[in-house]
Amino acid sequence: MEEFDVAVVGLGALGSAATWHLARLGARVIAFEQYELGHVRGASHDTSRIVRTSYGSADYVRFAQAAYREWAALERETGERLLTVTGGVVFIPDGGPYDAADFARSLAANDVPFELLTADQVRLRWPQFVVPANVTTVFTPDSGIAHAARTVATLQMHARMRGADLRDRTRVERLAPDGNGVIVTTEREQVRARRVVVAADAWTNTLLEPLGIHIPLEVMQEQVTYFAPAAPDAFAASRFPVWIWEDEQCFYGFPTYGEPTVKAARDVSENVMTPAERTFVPSEERLAELTAFLSATIPESGPALRTVTCQYALTPDRRFVLGPLREHPDLIVALGAGHAFKFTPAFGLALAELAMGLPTTDDVAAFAVDASVVPAM
Repeated sequence: MEEFDVAVVGLGALGSAATWHLARLGARVIAFEQYELGHVRGASHDTSRIVRTSYGSADYVRFAQAAYREWAALERETGERLLTVTGGVVFIPDGGPYDAADFARSLAANDVPFELLTADQVRLRWPQFVVPANVTTVFTPDSGIAHAARTVATLQMHARMRGADLRDRTRVERLAPDGNGVIVTTEREQVRARRVVVAADAWTNTLLEPLGIHIPLEVMQEQVTYFAPAAPDAFAASRFPVWIWEDEQCFYGFPTYGEPTVKAARDVSENVMTPAERTFVPSEERLAELTAFLSATIPESGPALRTVTCQYALTPDRRFVLGPLREHPDLIVALGAGHAFKFTPAFGLALAELAMGLPTTDDVAAFAVDASVVPAM
């Protein structure tokens, strides 16, 4: 039986980042992906993801700052340009479930530059938006875009260059902790690892429930739509920010990026389905809802051109899960709750350090696993 310091299960963004960091730390690491690398069945494909420090929680602001540090380190080491800074706005309607004051406090406490803007100030700066008077806008100049697919491919390539063993099209069927590590059984073989990072997202409980562990997850199919504005130059990254509408229903979007389209979506589509049930067919109802929102808020965004689906696995309150299981400390779980891509390199570093038994560079105690675990039914 082959032996490794660490095995990683799942090679989406978080698993790929953990694998790269483990290889950098000198670990003998093997990583498994049940599908082909770069597949579209999870949450790490397509092009753009928003990066930002603008959160209403200080824990997430601090972790986002760490992520920016690690994005810069990843770009330096690989020679890739993965981030594009555009500035970003978060629109917060009065009387909704979010409060601009929470964002202001969290950003100020962590010395992140920001502005609070009125609707009139937004219209003067970005006339592409039509914002009602009862909306407060949080602007952060450090917000921008990460190239999703290129980031994951970069992490995988450079992990291999540092000696990591990546095995795609290899499904892990069982994890068996035995006090001296973990036996990882795939459809073709068994290997032993001192520790295992479980970065399997919607498939996490398939591996944990045989061990008596269940993490509450709501799994759903999401979708993003690309719109074709008549004047795409008005939506260039130099003239138009990434944006988020924070209300009972949350929407978000991007400037043009790699093509003359603008991408937008509703966050949390509530199309609940397991990976086995997933249709890959976009919801016409959600598309109509999004189109109506954009027609009112960004009137020149243009007609819908195409819609792409992905998958969310949401924890309660969308809290990150990052750390070892109390019952099985050789198993380290990573769940990003549908908003972790921006944290990818810092999330991966923390997973690698935990798997190597090292103190973590960043404080991730707020994301410990125990509060999310319930006994398997």
